[in-house]
Amino acid sequence: MEIIDEQIDSVMILTIKGRLDASNSTELKTKISSLIDENKKSILVDMSGVDFVDSSGLGSLVTCLRSVAQAEGKLKITSLQHNPKNLFETTRLDRVFEIFDDRKSALKTF
Repeated sequence: MEIIDEQIDSVMILTIKGRLDASNSTELKTKISSLIDENKKSILVDMSGVDFVDSSGLGSLVTCLRSVAQAEGKLKITSLQHNPKNLFETTRLDRVFEIFDDRKSALKTF
C-alpha cells in the first residue's frame, strides 16, 4: 500500500493505492495519528486506488474515524471502487462514514 498526501486549503487528502488489509492497516493509523499531532484534523481519504479492503482495513478506518472525532476533526471517504463499496454497504459502515463519489464534492463539505 502507498499513501500519498496533499493539502488543499485546510483539508489533508490521503490517496491510498493498493490493498488495505492486515499487512498494512497500521500504516494508515500511524499516518492519521501523525496528522492529528500536527493539528491537521480535516482529512479526506481518497480510496480510488484501493481495490481490496479486508476486516483489518475496515477496522483501521473505524479507529481513524474515532481518533479524528476525539480530536474534534472530520474524516471523510471518497471514490470507493466497486468491491470496497460493497463491503462498506454490507457492514453498514456506509452509515457511519461520510462517503462521497468524488473528491470535488467531498471537499465542498469541509
